[in-house]
Amino acid sequence: MSASPLPPQRSLVDRLRQVALFEIGGLLLICPPFVWLSGVPVAESAALLLVLALIAALWNAAYNTGFDWIEGRLTGRTADHRPWRLRALHAVGFEGGLLLMTLPVIALWTGMPWLDALIADVGLALAYMVYAFGFNLTYDRFFPIAPSTSR
Repeated sequence: MSASPLPPQRSLVDRLRQVALFEIGGLLLICPPFVWLSGVPVAESAALLLVLALIAALWNAAYNTGFDWIEGRLTGRTADHRPWRLRALHAVGFEGGLLLMTLPVIALWTGMPWLDALIADVGLALAYMVYAFGFNLTYDRFFPIAPSTSR
């Protein structure tokens, strides 16, 4: 039995554009409510969220590339044709992994007790999960993956 060819993947330039647009949009949407709800001063919140955005950007690139590769190997489809249920699973997996990396940063950076930091991080994760679902769906529609030219 021969292996089926892999579907085309996003190029490095496309992936970098996706990550950059995601993080810029996220900061613009999430920073104001975080400052308001957390009580953390604006400058400290902005610096923290920039660090969290850097962590998220690195995780985003690694997670999405790996998820797309595995999905392509298992299904033969490209990420821009991902069904709704798998999109939801994708978003939950991304945010769960990110939570494990960012909780210690929030607790140590702000001096919040761990439970308060967890509540703040879960709030950020929920906000970003909804944002990620909508962003990735929109991104896939505006920037579909080009079909492979080598056949």
